[in-house]
Amino acid sequence: MPGGRLTQQERQQIAVGLADGLAYAEIARRLERPTSTVTREVMRNGGPTSYRADLAHRATERRAHRRKQPPPSGRGTREPARGRDDGAVREYEETFTTLLMRQGLPKMTARVLTCLFTSDTGSVTAADLVHRLDVSPASVSKSVAFLEGQGLIRRQRDAGRRERYVVDDDVWYQSTVASARGTAEVAEIARQGVGVLGRDSPAAARLENIARFSDFMSESILRAADQVRDILHTNPESETAAES
Repeated sequence: MPGGRLTQQERQQIAVGLADGLAYAEIARRLERPTSTVTREVMRNGGPTSYRADLAHRATERRAHRRKQPPPSGRGTREPARGRDDGAVREYEETFTTLLMRQGLPKMTARVLTCLFTSDTGSVTAADLVHRLDVSPASVSKSVAFLEGQGLIRRQRDAGRRERYVVDDDVWYQSTVASARGTAEVAEIARQGVGVLGRDSPAAARLENIARFSDFMSESILRAADQVRDILHTNPESETAAES
């Protein structure tokens, strides 16, 4: 199985495979590459409908060049390495970003969230994101607004009165709750359609099924989220004291 970076010829084969409607797994099999390699390559470079082999190749070369260049003093700095392999960390960040994009997040938003998730402090400023991701302040602002609206991050002021964007141990719980509430809203709107379209109509029956399914899912997710948070946030010492 070939290793190393994708070649320009391989990228052209990926583009052909996408144009032919092939699944990532089939394209990977023909290249003798892992499916994750093809998936990451496509999602990192525009997605299945916008992927272009030449543009993807040039973008990869630019990224590789940037990695070889030490960042200017005070810009693009990263947290202390803590003995980590910086190249492996960057590769992991790209993998995580690709995963978030496959979950439906726009690329820039996924990059911002990955930056926060992989930060030891779980807290960055807008300037930190601009420097680390090499993007415009406007791109950061738009992504942050979206993430805040989804309950994935929150804002706070530090000692210097600078605004910081924060993720904490509760972030995935809050996001799950927001998603469950959105599902409950689907149920509510679907059920309104039952009365509008006539209870005996096929369309009303379909909407009622959607409403019942959404209600059940929302309630189940909220209940499970509360149970899991209670378990994960339980202090082992307090448990021991209670048992004794």
